[in-house]
Amino acid sequence: MIRIGILGLGGVGGYFGGLLAKAYFKSEEVEIIFIARGETQKAIAENGLKIVTDNTETIVHPKLVSNNPDEIGILDYLICATKTYDIKESLLSIKECIVPKTVILPLYNGVDAPERIQKIFPENEILQGCVYIISMIFSPGTIRKIGFYEKLFFGSKTASKDKLDQLQSIFEKAKIESYLVKNIEETVWEKFIFISALASVTSYLNQNIGEILNNKESKAVYVALLHEIEAVAKAKGLQLPEDIVNQTIVKLEKSPKEATSSMHRDLAAGNKTEAMSLTQFIVKEGLKYKVKTPLYEKIANALV
Repeated sequence: MIRIGILGLGGVGGYFGGLLAKAYFKSEEVEIIFIARGETQKAIAENGLKIVTDNTETIVHPKLVSNNPDEIGILDYLICATKTYDIKESLLSIKECIVPKTVILPLYNGVDAPERIQKIFPENEILQGCVYIISMIFSPGTIRKIGFYEKLFFGSKTASKDKLDQLQSIFEKAKIESYLVKNIEETVWEKFIFISALASVTSYLNQNIGEILNNKESKAVYVALLHEIEAVAKAKGLQLPEDIVNQTIVKLEKSPKEATSSMHRDLAAGNKTEAMSLTQFIVKEGLKYKVKTPLYEKIANALV
């Protein structure tokens, strides 16, 4: 039996974890365990996890929903999708479930997660991954997904081919549009360039995607951020597409106009934000590689 834990049942973990739970509900080979607490755990235990898209509503049930390591048991794979500020605390709360054979796939908004997780679990194989999706918690136990776009990318320079192929096969059977890619660091940074600039500009200007695209000054701020983060990525030696800035603008233009970033939603709700991983991180990397990031600095100072 392959045991897969989903840690963090927000927009990303809830949606992709939901697809896995639906596919393997009666499986004798794969077991899907939701790691949740509080209202989320209660709602899923009582009514299942509801996934609402633009034209469907689905209720799925995992094999188990719990935050008790004794109940969860040893995991073969752990997919992490909490907020970046919860990485350490959430992983340490289930450390008994993580043994050297446990393969960890982080699906966070930032790019610093694998390094941070490796420090906590130096013996484990930590993959790199990212997703493109617009989804959020509608209420405890209910995930709302907007638009049709959903892609999951993952890979590793060090993990065994067998483990990577096994995980890809599990995703494919669950009808997840997933891609096992060789140059995963570049892929993750392409996504990070998109999300970092978007999270920073939407939060700083308090505007959604449509408002940013339709306002000349707002769009100029977004484009300036893209150029700063591109310069940092190049200084790190990453082989990104020559027209990465234009590609990223096109991605934004194809996004639902009424949508915004999860960081902007958190800020508007008065919740803790991921500004350290999404905005401040670029300022730090800029200093490290001697790249000037004045706009990122200005926004980080306002948000952190």
